[in-house]
Amino acid sequence: MIHHTLLSVLSLFFIMAVLYVLSQRLKISYPIFLVIGGLLISFIPGMPHIKIDPDLVFLIFLPPLLFEAAWYSSWNQMWKWKRSILSLGFGLVLATSACIAWFSTHIIPGFTLALGFLLGGIISPPDAVAATSVLKGLEVPKRGLTILEGESLVNDAASLTIFRFALACILTGEFVIRKAMTDFLVLSVMGIFVGLVIAHILYLVLRFWGKASSITTPITLIAPYLMYLVAEEFHWSGVLSVVSGGLFLSFRSNDFLNFNTRLQTKEVWATIGFLLNGFVFILIGLELPVIIDGLENYSIKEAIYYALLISAIIIVIRIILVYLSAYIPRVFSRRIREKEKSPGLKLPFIIGWAGMRGVVSLASALAIPLVTEDGKDFPHRNLILFITFVVILATLVFQGLTLPLFIRLLKVEEIDEYIPEEEQIEAIRLELAKRCITYLDDNYSYEMDQYETLARIKEQLARSITATESTGHQKEKKQALNTVRSLYRKIMLELVTLRREGLNRFRLEKHYDDEVIRIMENNLDLEEARLNRF
Repeated sequence: MIHHTLLSVLSLFFIMAVLYVLSQRLKISYPIFLVIGGLLISFIPGMPHIKIDPDLVFLIFLPPLLFEAAWYSSWNQMWKWKRSILSLGFGLVLATSACIAWFSTHIIPGFTLALGFLLGGIISPPDAVAATSVLKGLEVPKRGLTILEGESLVNDAASLTIFRFALACILTGEFVIRKAMTDFLVLSVMGIFVGLVIAHILYLVLRFWGKASSITTPITLIAPYLMYLVAEEFHWSGVLSVVSGGLFLSFRSNDFLNFNTRLQTKEVWATIGFLLNGFVFILIGLELPVIIDGLENYSIKEAIYYALLISAIIIVIRIILVYLSAYIPRVFSRRIREKEKSPGLKLPFIIGWAGMRGVVSLASALAIPLVTEDGKDFPHRNLILFITFVVILATLVFQGLTLPLFIRLLKVEEIDEYIPEEEQIEAIRLELAKRCITYLDDNYSYEMDQYETLARIKEQLARSITATESTGHQKEKKQALNTVRSLYRKIMLELVTLRREGLNRFRLEKHYDDEVIRIMENNLDLEEARLNRF
């Protein structure tokens, strides 16, 4: 049995890799392609039905995916657009759940308000991976990308909280609004507190063992599980625990990562993130036959009608609420009008259309118990599962495939004052090169006069500065250095350290984007790794 299960998992990984390659060739976002691929595979005759354990999704998949998203998020940009992120991450989820609750009770016979809120909590949060993968390579204003990424980090906590309270109301028949609000505040605050406490402890451990320690990458792998499990053990928000802890460790990562551990950690997390995301998306497609088999009290026609209608409702609701979130605060706050430029009409539409659903919605639906506390079948459980699947499929495929088209047709331009990434990289290179030349003149002027090989370092930096200042683009790349002289290596490593200190100062001064700093930091890591091979 174990061998059969292992073979099935490995086969899915292989199929996932093949579908990913095809998606790149066809230039289709891989989550869309994997869901469609899993859906087609599920209809192959003789294909065994695969059931997803919701506890497995929440425990195995959710923590690392949230941690990875938090690790690579720009804290500075998120803080800049915190109002929009929080209004969408919490306010939009709550408003969407309420709208779905109201509409579903009028659409589906026998559907109660509590069941409506349960469904709303399940299908309200957009999926982070789906949106970012679709938008990758497209020209979208920086504000829009930051809001979408930040929203995805907090909306899971809000949706899961609504899901919990609605489920408790259905099972117990009791709901007290004051208690619900108090509990929500407690689980949110305490979830963040737990995440920060554990992150501080891990930070001290990593600092104690030093930057070159081989345990750094393993600790980053167990960190999200520690944060999630501890918070959930006390019935607090494991999602916010992972997000807050991940943001803190990412912000302080330079204190416990060196070039080697940073490169290693980046590659390990890139691999794990791809495998987990891909595996979950292909499982979503494979789950359809199991869900259809569970439709006992409804015909396929009825279920499809309800599901498509609700899918259309959440798409429209999100677009409306995004516009309201963007403009209502500007109407009542002069400070916001003076501080933030108007988002226009195009950007809110793109943000609203990017609300694709994914793994959290499916896992929440599967977490609905089979029976209530009195032993009766949970009302409308199979229909809720089917509606959730169709909503995921409709938003992921329909919106995902049309989103690039809308972006090209609308030609959304950059709204805020933003220096293009290429110009930021050139500006950083120019300033760091000038600092390196000053450092060489102050510390190694005699050695450069004596040795031609060392003099080439300064010449190369000088050519780099001249090329950058004259054309705005550095056209020359560093030539491969064949020397093995210890002094040459010593100087080059000192220059790497000098440039790294400059990048750290740029990060604190917040003049450049965090993503650009990471690119330059990765280049320095690669250079230092090459020098240390001598």
